[in-house]
Amino acid sequence: MAKKQVSANIFSTYVKWFWAMILAGIFSLSLLFLSVSWGVFGVLPTFEELENPEKNIASEVISMDGKTLGKYAYENRTPVHFNELPDNLIKALVATEDERFYEHSGIDFRATLRAVAKLGKSGGGSTITQQLSKLLFHGEGSKNIVERVLQKFKEYVIAVRLERQYTKQEILAMYLNKQGFIFGAVGIRSASRIYFGKEPIDLKTEESAVLVGMLKNPRQYNPRREISKNKSLQRRNVVLGQMARNMFVTEAFKDSLQQLPIRLNFSPEGHNDGTATYYREYLRNRMKYWIKNNPKPDGSLYNLHRDGLKIYVTLDARMQAHAEAAMRTHMSNLQRVFFKEQQLNDTAPFYDIDQDQINLTIQQAIKRSTRWKRMKRRGVSEKDILASFDKKTNMTVFSWKGEIDTLLSPRDSILYYKHFLRSGLLSIEPQTGYVKAWVGGINYKHFKFDAVKQQKRQVGSTFKPFVYATAINQLKLSPCDKLPNTKYTIPKEKYGMPAPWSPKNSGDKYGGELSLKAALAGSVNVITAQVIDMVHPKNVANLAKRLGIKSRVPSYPSIALGSVDLSLFEMVGAYATFANKGLQIEPLTILRIEDKNGTVLEQFVPNSKEVLSEESAYVVINLLEGVTKAGSGVRLRTTGASYPDNIATGYPYEFKNPIAGKTGTTQNQSDGWFMGMVPNLATGVWVGGEDRAIHFKDIAQGQGASMALPIWALFYQKLYADETLGISQEDFERPEVVNIPLDCTKKNPETDLFEEEIEEDIEF
Repeated sequence: MAKKQVSANIFSTYVKWFWAMILAGIFSLSLLFLSVSWGVFGVLPTFEELENPEKNIASEVISMDGKTLGKYAYENRTPVHFNELPDNLIKALVATEDERFYEHSGIDFRATLRAVAKLGKSGGGSTITQQLSKLLFHGEGSKNIVERVLQKFKEYVIAVRLERQYTKQEILAMYLNKQGFIFGAVGIRSASRIYFGKEPIDLKTEESAVLVGMLKNPRQYNPRREISKNKSLQRRNVVLGQMARNMFVTEAFKDSLQQLPIRLNFSPEGHNDGTATYYREYLRNRMKYWIKNNPKPDGSLYNLHRDGLKIYVTLDARMQAHAEAAMRTHMSNLQRVFFKEQQLNDTAPFYDIDQDQINLTIQQAIKRSTRWKRMKRRGVSEKDILASFDKKTNMTVFSWKGEIDTLLSPRDSILYYKHFLRSGLLSIEPQTGYVKAWVGGINYKHFKFDAVKQQKRQVGSTFKPFVYATAINQLKLSPCDKLPNTKYTIPKEKYGMPAPWSPKNSGDKYGGELSLKAALAGSVNVITAQVIDMVHPKNVANLAKRLGIKSRVPSYPSIALGSVDLSLFEMVGAYATFANKGLQIEPLTILRIEDKNGTVLEQFVPNSKEVLSEESAYVVINLLEGVTKAGSGVRLRTTGASYPDNIATGYPYEFKNPIAGKTGTTQNQSDGWFMGMVPNLATGVWVGGEDRAIHFKDIAQGQGASMALPIWALFYQKLYADETLGISQEDFERPEVVNIPLDCTKKNPETDLFEEEIEEDIEF
């Protein structure tokens, strides 16, 4: 009996100690949880911080047709709501990351105990909510074991608070919005667009499985990296297996998807990538000015890279894509022809200058380079900087067949890039002033200079319509009026010039009389010289200013032939005035700016003013239509050799609709222009080398009709093929009253000299 009593007392003591330890453990854990929640081990996020966790939200550039053209961001992240996520993505996430997500309140104790028992070998015990708390509030944690344990408890507390504050759906959306997927993708929307070229809601089940699979380790399971493609495929199949295990998909469906390869539509969204890159850089600089002058209500300034502004712009993503494609098609071909010509050029790619001038040109390019400026800031001597330009180094260079990894000295790379012809395109809707397409160059990553807004080049014969417009508006001249096609000299005393001015026709072709319509169609210089002398150069310069030209236009007769340097932006805006019945509307690029909550911060409206009468504007259009019917733009309507077999005479475009246009070629073929309009879209194209000494040797290849017009034509072919764009093929609207005669019924045989003729050289 005594032994039994002793045994009973010992057992009772053990039981008491056992329960005491259990209670002490529970008390200690409870106290630890309370201490963490009270902030004893570090401040926890407040209620307000939980409600509005700090995020870097990308500002987004949105086209008129609702497409994202690009973003400005420290993190390329644009949040989406739960209802913008596909069901297959949610199921893949829950099945893989947290099977009991809908059953727990932030902490899955069963998973946690399993992870502890197996020392994490079968996976961690963190729920999606815990992972979100880590992402939002305390990062990856410390390597110190004590700090890691404390951070884990903080994670538990924050997870519980998140569950109380948000719905399950909101937690899932926040989690996916915060995840990083490398290659500039932060958040599920960026990842979906970058890896698959689509919005999240459009993801297929197998695509969602790829992205969910990346959550474990975005670099190790990245489908874009060559080294991790197989791992990504295997991980995707694990996710699909988890979906089947949780009965989100059938076994048969899972098996069929696991047999598929990963098909990416990789569309990087870095500043050098994507569409409208040159425009986005222009817009970024424009937004700096806007931000400086439009503070927040509290007086602080918006941050373009983290405040989630939405910038709605006038560009149409479809038209922008067509414009970029048209430029790529023609410029890659034109470059092939130019490279072939340069093989016979001892001073390639330069003409007209000697070796000393070439060396000076390269030297100037060196001093404008990023390498020079960077080394200069570091205090490196000019001698050492110059020496570095002659040392070969590994670099990636541009080619029309794709980037090339090569070994070149920086000096040689400068000469290599000098060989490439550059180009710019701008389209404006005349009735609104909306800029619809903006292509500033052939490749923004390798050629940063914008040929639309930054660059100013001699405009050649594209300036002539301003001369004719002045005469029509002031003197009511008719396209049928004739002037003698003879050599013409303006004395130097008349306009205070340093010497008399005697322009020449291309090919020295003279004789007889020409109507103004025939003269403009054939770009006859001596006729244009007579017209500007009739109206005075100052009046032409004034009209150019009223048409929207902001650059200086001198009051000298030589401006008649385009001796002035202007931007493509200015020229297209001015031409659009003719199509808009003489009403000049300042080109507009931004519609409105909203904050991240959708509050409109500013709406933009264009300024407008009447520059010409409707009658005068219509008569100018009539003149310009003559250029595409029987002048240097006639190849828009003819059938030639198949493009791209013949750059000079190809282009079987066969446009039938009314087109008003003008080609332009400057001296030595340094610049090729084409300005073309239909009633609801005006587009200008420029092509040339970086320097004026870089050009084609002869005018057949180097004229505006060969260099620039084809881009316009390819672009409009694509526009007309896309009926959703509504680009007009109708006649220009005729005013109710037109007193100026337009029907030149008597055919002048002299005009045949200029039909389908080449462009002119400027003679100053």
